[in-house]
Amino acid sequence: MGKFVIKKTNTGYNFNLKANNGETIATSEVYTTLDAARNGVASVAKNAPIANLEDQTLADFEVAKHPKFEIYKDKTEQFRFRLKAKNGEIIAMSEAYTTKANCKNGVKSVMKNAEGAKVIEPEE
Repeated sequence: MGKFVIKKTNTGYNFNLKANNGETIATSEVYTTLDAARNGVASVAKNAPIANLEDQTLADFEVAKHPKFEIYKDKTEQFRFRLKAKNGEIIAMSEAYTTKANCKNGVKSVMKNAEGAKVIEPEE
């Protein structure tokens, strides 16, 4: 089972979802409050296990319903994913992957590790 690690930043709070091996598998945006970051964690935990998959690297990709993972290529032609909630908001993003297969494995890891993951909050 994975864990969410919420961190305080210069401008607010963000979180990383980490797999059992300690690797970061998804990152959030920066939230202005700790409560907002907690809500983001809850949204990822709720949406990731049931999210559809939309592969935007295919020429005629089929648009999936929210919640969904979107696989796409960034400006450097590397593969990334973003998780969107039911309302279409991005709630988590990935690092860059050199292959689509590794990116899909990242999606599977988030789906597996998010639900029921322990939440670690910053020391105040």
